[in-house]
Amino acid sequence: MMIRNEERVARFSFEERAIHWLAALSFLYAALTGLALWSPRLFWLASIFGGGNTVRGWHPWGGVIFSLTLGFMFRNWARQMRLDAEDRAWLRQAHRYAMHDEEGLPEAGRFNAGQKMLFWTQSTSALILFFSGIILWFPETMPRSLRLSAVLIHPIAAIISIGGIIVHIYMGTAAVPEAFRGMIQGWVRPGWAASHHPKWYREIKRR
Repeated sequence: MMIRNEERVARFSFEERAIHWLAALSFLYAALTGLALWSPRLFWLASIFGGGNTVRGWHPWGGVIFSLTLGFMFRNWARQMRLDAEDRAWLRQAHRYAMHDEEGLPEAGRFNAGQKMLFWTQSTSALILFFSGIILWFPETMPRSLRLSAVLIHPIAAIISIGGIIVHIYMGTAAVPEAFRGMIQGWVRPGWAASHHPKWYREIKRR
């Protein structure tokens, strides 16, 4: 939907933004408390969140909240996140997007291929973190082989997920600043939409 008289293009609804930020905050909590539990050198993080016992008790719940909110995000966006041939061509030249050299890149829809890849990476990581986390949450009820696997798999999935989020934060703030406005205020300028997501911009203009 376009708001022509104010030169604004509606980017994300209030529901989409609320779910996104709840997922972001719960992920941040789970990531920081998880790092505190993972390494003695990072245990000082536990003092920020109430101490070791509090972190051990609440870290799993942070993961549960993140998984649930990501589930709502998946419900809203999964169809829009499907990768096609143009997306694969975009990914082969993704470095140009990061350097603001977008000439010749395949046109992006509502989400570009980088955002789609992040979505699927986070969705896959969340599933792995959730099920391996359940095993580590209730170790006394799990077979030894599962416990040993979870001890290895859980931090690997967490590191991949954290790495993806770091790239996401950089791209949404420093690299493409107006993308952040879209997720905060819900709108972007028409010129930005036409430049960064031209296929999507043409679609909403026709509505």
